[in-house]
Amino acid sequence: MPHPQSVAFYTLGCKLNFSETSAIGRQFEERGFAKVAFEAGADLYVINTCSVTDHADRKCRKVVQQALKHNPLAYVAIVGCYAQLKPAEIANIPGVSAVLGAAEKFQLVEILADFKRPETGQPAHVYASPIAAATDFVPAHSFGDRTRTFLKVQDGCDYSCSFCTIPLARGGSRSGSVQSVLERVAKLAATGVQEVVLTGVNLGDFGLQGPARERRETFTDLVLALDQHSQIPRYRISSCEPNLLTDEILTAVAASQRFMPHFHIPLQSGSDKILGLMRRRYRRDLYAGRVARIKALMPHACIGVDVIVGFPGETEADFLDTYHYLNELSISYLHVFPYSERPDTLAPTLPGRVPERVRQERVTQLRSLSEKKKRAFYAAHTGLETEVLFEDDLGPDGRMEGFTPNYIRVAVKYDPLLVGELKTLRLTELTPAGLMEAEEVGILA
Repeated sequence: MPHPQSVAFYTLGCKLNFSETSAIGRQFEERGFAKVAFEAGADLYVINTCSVTDHADRKCRKVVQQALKHNPLAYVAIVGCYAQLKPAEIANIPGVSAVLGAAEKFQLVEILADFKRPETGQPAHVYASPIAAATDFVPAHSFGDRTRTFLKVQDGCDYSCSFCTIPLARGGSRSGSVQSVLERVAKLAATGVQEVVLTGVNLGDFGLQGPARERRETFTDLVLALDQHSQIPRYRISSCEPNLLTDEILTAVAASQRFMPHFHIPLQSGSDKILGLMRRRYRRDLYAGRVARIKALMPHACIGVDVIVGFPGETEADFLDTYHYLNELSISYLHVFPYSERPDTLAPTLPGRVPERVRQERVTQLRSLSEKKKRAFYAAHTGLETEVLFEDDLGPDGRMEGFTPNYIRVAVKYDPLLVGELKTLRLTELTPAGLMEAEEVGILA
């Protein structure tokens, strides 16, 4: 095909994927490509995939089909976790031209070069080294896509949770240096970025560097350095394992004017039995202790929780154990997932498979609990005066939305001057839609 002039992207999965897609996009723009909307019929489509659930294949196929509807002659490249785990499977999806693994995805422009599609009837070109080859830390950040910037500071994972394929898809834990992160945020600050979300696969494990992945620094070092030596007004920690969320980190965040009182802490189960089967590196008492410590230091802190239900061996009693445990915790919301069998993991070999119907019933129950927790958390902040950072997109009702430091979503009448700005407001009322109304400080409630 003639050298493509336009490129479009689609991202499946996490904030880390989002930051990497943005970084790859800038590589294309630097080489003269026009980055266009997905529906614009681009010459080249890059799809960044996820492997967390068993729907990766279906989702990938659907996005490829939609891309080819917009341009049947497009060159379609697949990257990301699913591409590393199942390159041959993806190569046989009709319309896919190339598949790039974890060690190759940031070299996409150089590797593909002429973007020549495979001959008709032939599978896609595959460039996927064994995961052991993914040893370099490649920095990435999103920019221009949202008000907040997602900044990748860590990649990979050395843990061996029995349900997870991420170590197989991204390799071992590795990071850049504190100094390299400071240099990157200095450039972001110069562009007017107001909030940076630190992202990684196992963020609390930050500090393993060099070919030997030596422990040179810690996540606490990074938090303290960013708080003291950068000009970004706001930082958030995207997610941190409870066993790595140390008192030093919590104390540093509590004393900081830049780090927001918002934590997302994976739990996965409130049953010690299930945590053991999952090969998690903590038990529920440690988790409860972390939550209690956060609330003691930062009473208004928002705490989000990841939970998996329907894991092999989870009885009704185990699930109720989790439900009651979460109900008693001082948390703000839940991200709930049904257990999903992943190839090459230990969990599918465990006895006690939970039927799909039961998994979904348990998801529904915990999502209802999440809504109750969230509304109670929001309502408790009625009357609070706080800064809100507004996004550049509109909500479903045409109003603009923003976030307080402790991650309460606020909705106000659209004002273009507020986009990307910090504004002090008083939270006034929780709406039926689950948003907080707000008004300017100085106006009587």
